Amino acid sequence: MSCVMNGTINTIDIELYVIEKVKNLRVEQGLRQKDIAEIIQTKGSFIGNVENPRNPAKYNLKHIALLAKYFRIPPREFLP
Repeated sequence: MSCVMNGTINTIDIELYVIEKVKNLRVEQGLRQKDIAEIIQTKGSFIGNVENPRNPAKYNLKHIALLAKYFRIPPREFLP
């Protein structure tokens, strides 16, 4: 997935990258959607919505900061 086209960044590609990164970490760690929801202080249904490509729900910067802290990785690891 290319996020840079003609010197511009495609926001949708960045959002999809973040979603896939979180999902991959979740699966690798054996976490449920409910676990991620607790980490980012939201409802479990939100994570299901985020992981559904037809739903407009997305992670925000606060979510990324909380996930980075939980997984002990820099927030930049969530960006391409």
